[in-house]
Amino acid sequence: MEKVDFGSLEGNIDTPESQQLSKKGGFPGSMFAVKNRIMSLTLSNTSAREWLSRTREGIKPWGEFISTSKFKVPKSITPVPKRIVKNIEHFQSNYLFVFLGLVLFCVLTSPLLLVAIAACLGACYIINIKNQEKKLSIMGKELSVSQQYGAVGLCSFPLFWLAGAGSAVFWIIGASFFVIMLHASFYTHTEEGEEVDLVMDEVV
Repeated sequence: MEKVDFGSLEGNIDTPESQQLSKKGGFPGSMFAVKNRIMSLTLSNTSAREWLSRTREGIKPWGEFISTSKFKVPKSITPVPKRIVKNIEHFQSNYLFVFLGLVLFCVLTSPLLLVAIAACLGACYIINIKNQEKKLSIMGKELSVSQQYGAVGLCSFPLFWLAGAGSAVFWIIGASFFVIMLHASFYTHTEEGEEVDLVMDEVV
């Protein structure tokens, strides 16, 4: 009776596809990793497109947003918090574009900051192009794309500091908060005006 060598049965079955990959120097695991990465990038791009679509659909007409007849000074501080919350929920997409407009204004009016951003984006673009041709290695050690982007960020930090990026960020946050709160505090809706009229009628 022949003895079966169970040590040779490791459960590794060579399929024709795996044999072809091994001959070509490929590995099934690397293919699965690439497929998973492509799927994750596709999902992230889909999520970004859906978010942009929802934001565009949520934009209220700009004529309604800047209608001067809707701006009224509150007679008391009581309705202001409710008014702010309601306006932020109603005009959140419009407020987002107001914020982006202030960012664009700040960048365009600061030449040094514009140069710093252009230099950082240019370096990232060069890294993307170079890594498609050949991986970058320093002293025999290969650097990943994320490590190269991190190095660009570290090198760009002094440039952004000299360009006054910190003060620009604080200015954008402060200006956005001021403009949005000012609009949300003084903008009244039709329902609110009707409620005020009803209260006045009851008092009379």
